[in-house]
Amino acid sequence: MGWVEIRYTKDGSPRYVAKYRDIRGRKQTAGTFDAEKPAITAWQDAEAKVREGRGGVLVRGRRKFGPYVRETWFPNHRLELRSRESYDYLLDKHIIPWFGSMAMIEILPSDVREFVIKLENNGVKASTVRYCLTILSAIFTTALNDQLVYLHPCKGVRGPTVAKRVRQIMTPEQFDVLYEELADEMWRLLVETGIESGLRWGELAELRPKDFDFGTRRIMVRRSVVELTAKFHPMGGRFLVKEYPKDAEHRVVSVSAQLIVKLRLFIKSRGLGDGDLIFAMPPAERKPRLTLVPDPDTLGLTEPNERGKTYRHGTMSAYSAGRCRCEYCRASYRIYRIKRRGDGKDEPRGIRAANTDGHISRNWFRLNVWLPAREAAGLGEGVKVHSLRHAHASWLLAGGADIATVKERLGHSSILTTQKYIHTLPDEEQDAALDAFEVIRNRSKRSPGTAGPRKGPGV
Repeated sequence: MGWVEIRYTKDGSPRYVAKYRDIRGRKQTAGTFDAEKPAITAWQDAEAKVREGRGGVLVRGRRKFGPYVRETWFPNHRLELRSRESYDYLLDKHIIPWFGSMAMIEILPSDVREFVIKLENNGVKASTVRYCLTILSAIFTTALNDQLVYLHPCKGVRGPTVAKRVRQIMTPEQFDVLYEELADEMWRLLVETGIESGLRWGELAELRPKDFDFGTRRIMVRRSVVELTAKFHPMGGRFLVKEYPKDAEHRVVSVSAQLIVKLRLFIKSRGLGDGDLIFAMPPAERKPRLTLVPDPDTLGLTEPNERGKTYRHGTMSAYSAGRCRCEYCRASYRIYRIKRRGDGKDEPRGIRAANTDGHISRNWFRLNVWLPAREAAGLGEGVKVHSLRHAHASWLLAGGADIATVKERLGHSSILTTQKYIHTLPDEEQDAALDAFEVIRNRSKRSPGTAGPRKGPGV
């Protein structure tokens, strides 16, 4: 049974505190009042809600959204580390600035709808807005289960429409052109392994000789590597090896005898042990830089800056005031810094090296290997590193492979995901549709001696 405690202010005035016990028998406060009667009503209402199983909402529901998310929900919500990194960014960038000062129990669907419209008006991408809604929904699902709130404010709130892009599938001909533009043996072997196995990047970058059964031509997919910022890495590093792939289930993928021979010879030539990375980050190399700038008078002028002024390329003014970052302007600034260091005015900068434990950074591979080869091959922007996996699935299905087998090879949790790759090779389905159209379109063009086209009324 609840009770009322009397407290006195500094001037001696009485204050009446409504007290009750929650479902666990702990003392809770239902409010402080100027008179005893409303205090009694408050603890009676609180006890009634305890009997209904909602007693914790009165006190805990008044907790602010920001402290609840940062101190309670986020530290205890189970997430993959890459997802945790994304959640942290969006919480700080969009969600907590909007809801942080509001009490959990006060947030209503109207507040969430207003939040969505505000993000859209600020030019935030539709996919990002929907991701923010996903995070908010996870927060309030937990809060509702923990009886901090009465209702789920995200229920019924619609996010913006995200258009489904047409997936560009690399054809075998395009892959052959790309493959020829990769000069290094290791990069060729990496992309060939990727397109034959359909492995995700994290699975491909973590492959080691011990993951191969060379006798049966099989790859055991047992681990994956993810890149993280130091804040979210358990050891403060960059790469974290997970003892399971994305679908949290080990799988076996068979590859061709030709690829197995190439992999075996590569491992032998590099002297790799069972636990070594097959595809490892190469040593850092300094790229040749322009150290002598041509006559600035022959290089022309920069684009106008915010003041409308232009400067000659290859000068410090163009780099500093014109904010030009062309090869010649950067070279002029570099030469200026070299001279200052030679005069002892600046400390020399150390050699920049990639922060890696041997694993290849996906972004480094994309910038230094994939994009140059893609540009040289004349392929479009839709051909990405992940396109190797898409092409693997599409080629298998187009070649008549069983969809259940393709699902197992790719490690999809649902066969619906695998079905998206049916009829995705360029022109395959479209050509069939055009052929069908031509059959009907040309039906009136019959050979001599056959009946002509049917005439309509009045003809």
